[in-house]
Amino acid sequence: MTEATTAVPYAIRVSGLSHFYGPRQALHGLDLQVREGEVFAFLGPNGGGKTTLFRVLSTLIRCQQGDVSILGFDLRTHATDVRRRIGVVFQAPSLDKKLTVAENIRHQAALYGISGKLLRDRQQAMMEQLGIADRANELTETLSGGLRRRVELAKGMVHEPRLLLLDEPSTGLDPGARADLWRYLYRLRDDAGVTIVLTTHLLEEAERADRIAILDQGTIVALDKPDRLRASIGGDTITIETDEADSLAVAIRERFSLHAEVVGGRVRLEQTDAGSWVAKLVEAFPDRVQSITLAKPTLEDVFIQKTGHRFWQEKEDVA
Repeated sequence: MTEATTAVPYAIRVSGLSHFYGPRQALHGLDLQVREGEVFAFLGPNGGGKTTLFRVLSTLIRCQQGDVSILGFDLRTHATDVRRRIGVVFQAPSLDKKLTVAENIRHQAALYGISGKLLRDRQQAMMEQLGIADRANELTETLSGGLRRRVELAKGMVHEPRLLLLDEPSTGLDPGARADLWRYLYRLRDDAGVTIVLTTHLLEEAERADRIAILDQGTIVALDKPDRLRASIGGDTITIETDEADSLAVAIRERFSLHAEVVGGRVRLEQTDAGSWVAKLVEAFPDRVQSITLAKPTLEDVFIQKTGHRFWQEKEDVA
């Protein structure tokens, strides 16, 4: 496959992607498309498959089964072409702490053959856009976590990629630095048309994306815009704390013909008129209800509905 002469409608196309680590299957036949110019998030708990998928998309590990096209290039046969056109920011720091901000950026630019006036212009532009121009001659080991993340972004963007891949970009950042990061990502999307794809285990971070793919045990269990995912719940959620979760769920089903399930040791219901049911449930089971909460649907509710377990219930493995 060669690069298209016209705009590619999808930055990423994945079809039937599976990956194995020996006998263990980390990805199960994934199918998805990421549109050009959108912010797309892969959301899932640790062990859900995000890390493996990120490694495939960033060309760190080969595509075992299925097909992957990035920016119009087949990942198997044109990995080098893909690498020239993507920017990657890893979760683990990649800065040389004994080099200055400017030196880190220059070394990255050299990998792409950028030098001379073009390098000076790109370096200055990236540092100004990310608010680190006044730190150009400071050693990166002296910077805060938020500033180091900005330098990582400058490295990832110095060659002006069309696609930026970010692995857990908010790890270790305080709320202010996280907000700064997202303002920059939105500018990249809106002003430069860069497609941004990120992995995250933070529900609130995924909410900021244009679309979300929720992964669990190597499978995409839901994919849509955040508001549409929440709306798919079909009502508000009622959660009951009790010492008798299993028997109480059975009693609620038998008495009210409601769909009550036990998730993470608590009884959970989804009702379009949930508010009116709180008093009824407390009145019906006063000695068995320790506490009861009513909430609007969240992405965790979507995850629970699709998987039958809570977001953080599974044992955490890297996958």
